[in-house]
Amino acid sequence: MAYYALVCLEKFDASLAKEHDAKWINITEIPELIFDHNQMVEDALTLLRYKVSMQPVIFKFFSEKFTLPALQSLYEAIYQKPTDKRNFRNKIASMDVLDRLDIKDTESSKRRAVYYIFNEEKYKAFLESDKCFSL
Repeated sequence: MAYYALVCLEKFDASLAKEHDAKWINITEIPELIFDHNQMVEDALTLLRYKVSMQPVIFKFFSEKFTLPALQSLYEAIYQKPTDKRNFRNKIASMDVLDRLDIKDTESSKRRAVYYIFNEEKYKAFLESDKCFSL
């Protein structure tokens, strides 16, 4: 039996991991594991990809606000392949489940990307209009 979880790194207590000699490894750099553990990791990644494609779980990776480049980067990391910037933004915009904030990212964005937040009420209205969330 295996479990997977989404973890907010800002809230993660690293001391527990150190106690058990656990460490973070990039999904593309996982070594050969014992028994069927590589398959367990692959199955968890497949399930995560399915959930991200059909439910708004991707927004839970952010504490609150996020930029569209950060959202796209996370999406690409989960699927391990690049996506077209314009198509990604159009898909997000077509669902109308985000609220644009009046603040911009001045630290990690050269072009000062605008921050957004996921709007749960808009998402509920989106579902009530017989539409399906699909990324």
